[in-house]
Amino acid sequence: MNLVLSILTGLALVLVFPRFDLAWLAPGALVPLLVALGRARHWRERARCGYVAGLVYWFGACYWIQYVLAHYGGLGLLGSWGAFLLFCAIKALHMAAFAVAAGAVLAWGWAVPAVAALWVAIERTHAPLGFPWQALGNAGIDMGVPMRLAPLTGVYGLSYVFAMMNAALALALLRRPRRHLAWLLALPLLYLLPPLPAPRAGEHMAVLVQPNLAQDADWTRVQLEETGRRLAYLSLQASLSPGEPPPHLVVWPEVPAPFYYYSDSYFRNLVTGVARVGRAWTLIGTVAHTPRGEPLNSAVLLAPSGEPAGRYDKIHLVPFGEFVPKYFGFIDKITREAGNFQPGATLQIFRVSDGAVGVFICYEAAFPHFVRRFAAQGAEVLVNISNDGYFGRTAARDQHLKIVRMRAAENGRWLLRATNDGITTAIDPAGRLTDRLPSFQEAALRTRFSWIAATTPYTRYGDWFAWLCAAGGVLTLAPSVVESLRALHRRFSRAG
Repeated sequence: MNLVLSILTGLALVLVFPRFDLAWLAPGALVPLLVALGRARHWRERARCGYVAGLVYWFGACYWIQYVLAHYGGLGLLGSWGAFLLFCAIKALHMAAFAVAAGAVLAWGWAVPAVAALWVAIERTHAPLGFPWQALGNAGIDMGVPMRLAPLTGVYGLSYVFAMMNAALALALLRRPRRHLAWLLALPLLYLLPPLPAPRAGEHMAVLVQPNLAQDADWTRVQLEETGRRLAYLSLQASLSPGEPPPHLVVWPEVPAPFYYYSDSYFRNLVTGVARVGRAWTLIGTVAHTPRGEPLNSAVLLAPSGEPAGRYDKIHLVPFGEFVPKYFGFIDKITREAGNFQPGATLQIFRVSDGAVGVFICYEAAFPHFVRRFAAQGAEVLVNISNDGYFGRTAARDQHLKIVRMRAAENGRWLLRATNDGITTAIDPAGRLTDRLPSFQEAALRTRFSWIAATTPYTRYGDWFAWLCAAGGVLTLAPSVVESLRALHRRFSRAG
């Protein structure tokens, strides 16, 4: 029965996120696992329950990794499945750790807040360990009242609320005393928090270009030049619309083709002309290089004069996509760039004529503590350039969008997103989509945004709430740890 309950939690968590997107399951998805933990007699059994739930979740939610590795990673069918199952086996350890910790406190009167704190603490470990894909709180992106927490605590505050509700439901099913559920009386306090900004049209214009290029194209010089001309045409057609003012920003996606701004004079002259003719600040994705010739995934900003005005080199690279981790040399990279990409060294803010722009690239959107640094250092609008073409038609692109929307709400910023084949969109400071291009179409989007200088508490203080949960979780576990040590001491004393 405990095994069945664990599998149910894994399946429910899969249903919470795209492709199914049943967000209303978030307050109850963990209940079966928590009930199993309450029934388990030993920490090993709790670990098994958590591990099974984690395996099912990561397998179902991130099935698209196998597709990417098979089609673009050079692993073939068997190799891609082997690598993907290894990924699931490693990521499931997070849920196993949560299960062991949560099971130790379920009998206590403060189990509801303690379980929620432990859940958030485990979620925060995903970022430093390399794959912080879907926090439970992302399910609340369209829930008005829980979303009031986003500018204060980041996504982790929403995760905490959902985990609290899960814990309370589980304790009710385990027939624990009603006073143990009294912690839920704090939830109506969410109504006292300031609501998110009301929908409001932006004051400035941007053009977001979506070229819809095939990921597996064999690029020739002729094809590259034709692709560059198509991008230029899309940009200028949207920028020079009759009766419309020129845009403040033109944004191209993350390196949709092997474009080399610094070493390819044809491409450099092309984008210089786009900036000059369009009279707009123009942001492009390109491959740059370190002084030693190592490739960088970069964003270059051109002034309306066509002169380069700054460059940001991607800091958080995609494992197996832009570099191969140590000991995994048997896996090819998805990108065809020679050699491993190198991470950028510093975060950059682009200063333009009337504002400041913070640009993060693709997968970096999954790191809330990283994205907030752009706003904290003065960015008045956020830009995410991405190439989600590697995801094909899987749920990954919708999962990615949900993550990006949360970054806008956490920092109270407009967010402009240009991608190769979708999802290209503008997002307001509450995380709402204001404009969106259809996926898998060549197009350019004229959309509005505003500069915003005010900062949210999350922007200023970062993951204070997540670290508070981690500290609270450690303190909560202290009595159990002490008791375990005493039992171990008694056991060795008897043995002696």
